[in-house]
Amino acid sequence: MELKVNKDKCIGCGMCVSTLEEVFDFDDDGQAKVIQNPIKEENEETASELAGDNGCPTGAIEEV
Repeated sequence: MELKVNKDKCIGCGMCVSTLEEVFDFDDDGQAKVIQNPIKEENEETASELAGDNGCPTGAIEEV
């Protein structure tokens, strides 16, 4: 599984970073970025939840 953050939707709320800091971090603009691609198996379930309807509040996390 691979993810990306849609920069047009990201508001930098930090939900993804605080939930899964092994996979997400902030870039220089304060928006989220993916730092682990492909996503390691032990992080896939949580990462998938963040990419789903109940995850990122703006839907910025997308599966590639």
